Amino acid sequence: MKGQILHIDAQSGDGVITGADGRRYAFREADLLGSGQIARAGALVDFQARGDAAVEVYPDPGTPHVAVHGDKNKFIAGLLALFFGTFGVHKFYLGFNKAGLIMLACTLLGWIVFFLPTMIVGVIAFIEAIIYMTRSDEQFQETYEIRRKEWF
Repeated sequence: MKGQILHIDAQSGDGVITGADGRRYAFREADLLGSGQIARAGALVDFQARGDAAVEVYPDPGTPHVAVHGDKNKFIAGLLALFFGTFGVHKFYLGFNKAGLIMLACTLLGWIVFFLPTMIVGVIAFIEAIIYMTRSDEQFQETYEIRRKEWF
């Protein structure tokens, strides 16, 4: 059955999967199989249902790479926002090309019209740098890689 991991407790290794049938299934870390990939909340999985338990849990082959692995590092995104944020580099790093282009265009336009748009984009980038670096890894992945939230 196909499903999505809702939660994994880091200490105990216990987790919950919501199945394609709408029911929730408990699983243990020992049930996670596959090629050594780290499953996280939001990852799509394929599993066998035995009562209320999910066993033989594998990453779903159709899952986008980013949802299973969590490719983006919150500190790199934060540092890019802090030092190059007015150019939208952190947005490009996270895969938000439209938002990156908006920030870059505002910065370039700001050079023409008294730097006001550039300063506004700089403040936004600074706030985003703080947000990125203060979130937990799970919150960062959930917000920016799974839900694909572009701003703040």
